[in-house]
Amino acid sequence: MMSKFLKNRELLLVAAIAVLLALITLRFPAFVAPSNLARVYNDTSILIILALGQMAVILTRCIDLSMAANLALSGMVAAMLNAAFPGLPIPLVILVAMALGTLLGMINGALVWKLDIPPIVVTLGTLTIYRGMIFLLSDGKWINAHQMSDAFKALPRDALLGFPVLSWLSLLMIGLVFLLMSRTALGRAFYAVGGNPHAAVYTGIDVGRTRFFAYCLSGALAGLSGYLWVSRYAVAYVDIAAGFELDIIAACVIGGISIAGGIGTVAGAVLGALFLGVIKNALPVINISPFAQMAISGMVIIIAVAVNARAERRKGRVILRKAEAV
Repeated sequence: MMSKFLKNRELLLVAAIAVLLALITLRFPAFVAPSNLARVYNDTSILIILALGQMAVILTRCIDLSMAANLALSGMVAAMLNAAFPGLPIPLVILVAMALGTLLGMINGALVWKLDIPPIVVTLGTLTIYRGMIFLLSDGKWINAHQMSDAFKALPRDALLGFPVLSWLSLLMIGLVFLLMSRTALGRAFYAVGGNPHAAVYTGIDVGRTRFFAYCLSGALAGLSGYLWVSRYAVAYVDIAAGFELDIIAACVIGGISIAGGIGTVAGAVLGALFLGVIKNALPVINISPFAQMAISGMVIIIAVAVNARAERRKGRVILRKAEAV
């Protein structure tokens, strides 16, 4: 029973979050109040949505370093559109942001697929391009709260059944991505391509096309997050979410999504994001300095990578060592 528990990454994460909350309670008991935990989840909702998109890409043995830049560009376009046409329906603004995000994801996917450029090189390049495009579009100017319509700013903050719409949207995305991964041929193809690309080809799966669709998904979720970010914080500028791509990747790694591809679950990505969310919300409350927060977050990531690497160690290496001994 204990061995099964130790091998289950999701249960381990749940236990780690519970222990973390218990330790925080010793210093600040009000942190575990249901209303505060709901706020922590709401604060982590955008990270959860982005981690779901990054998970799909990592499963195919790729990576998307441009997600935060995609978010920033999509969010800036959504804010500029609202500022220029305040009467435009908000669902249409969201669709434009998601369409732009998907297009940016398609560019990443096409470069990886058709030109066979390493994903880390492609997305590092597009990260810079997308950030530059924000500056060119906005001329380096900010769009502030007074330039945004009330409806534009209200959606993420509005409550439905006592829960913010932002939280409901993250739950909806979790459900949709779970169905995609577990009930569709595309979701199974993500795992197949990451697990063994050569074997996937023999089963009729187009590896390049599958990776292209993974980038489309990450782009669409980044576009949605772009609108949610600028509307929630009521500001849009060039450096929105600068460096946030590291948090997105960290959430996936902590959640057991293998950088080598083919291993990971939706639950793991969500729990990894929540683990980071609890840390980022709790450390300031218990008077931990920002520099110490960075160090703690970095240590958590390194430990998670080490645990993943140990869990994924191939038995074939052990057989080889035995053969050499003989």
